[in-house]
Amino acid sequence: MSAFEQFNPDFYQSNYDINDQEDTSNDHGSNSNPASSGGFEPKVFVPSATTQTSELYAGHFLQPSEVYTPFGPTSTIYGGTDDEPPLLEEIGINFDHFWQKTLTVLNPMKPADGSIMNETDLAGPIVFCLTFGATLLLAGKVQFGYVYGISVFGCLAIYTLLNLMSCTEVSIGCVASVLGYCLLPMVILAGIAVLFSLQGVFGVLLALIVIGWCSLSASKMFTSTLAMEGQQLLVAYPCALLFGIFTLLTIF
Repeated sequence: MSAFEQFNPDFYQSNYDINDQEDTSNDHGSNSNPASSGGFEPKVFVPSATTQTSELYAGHFLQPSEVYTPFGPTSTIYGGTDDEPPLLEEIGINFDHFWQKTLTVLNPMKPADGSIMNETDLAGPIVFCLTFGATLLLAGKVQFGYVYGISVFGCLAIYTLLNLMSCTEVSIGCVASVLGYCLLPMVILAGIAVLFSLQGVFGVLLALIVIGWCSLSASKMFTSTLAMEGQQLLVAYPCALLFGIFTLLTIF
């Protein structure tokens, strides 16, 4: 018995016999049926009805209806960018409103737009406060701490007073925005103090004009924002006291 026949026949059971291979090779090319020789009969795969009736893939499976272009003018997934506001406007910096508020301060007789003045825009006040402190520094006065300290306490005082006087509630940001924009004439006065000495009659008159200018602009903005008709003089008085302190810092 050969070594191949010594293997356990239970390891792989099959009807295949080595003698059938010789008979198949001898009968190769004849018209006899391979199944009649008693040897191995190959199995032929016959497709089922489900396989025969299945449709071939036509390339439409999970195919998007529209092609998304990441850097195109419009995006079908995230939407277009034409309706989005500018970045500076999203973070609260609007140069159009900045310019309109500045013109309103420079022209006290111009009526103020209440919708614009009600915004808590602090970009302009910060710029004017820094400019005012830098102008005082050019005159040899390091007053940055006094400017910020007086501004904070003045905003809190005016905020409390306006909430007591008006029926409409006002925010602290709106008060700080209006008072900061109205500091622009004081910056002009500090610039004049760099070139000329204001410790005289001319300086006192010029300081009174600037105080009236700032207080009139601030009271006009507050009355237009809070609908306080007939109370502009009552609002202008505490504003004049606040801007008078800044005038003392400028002159002396």
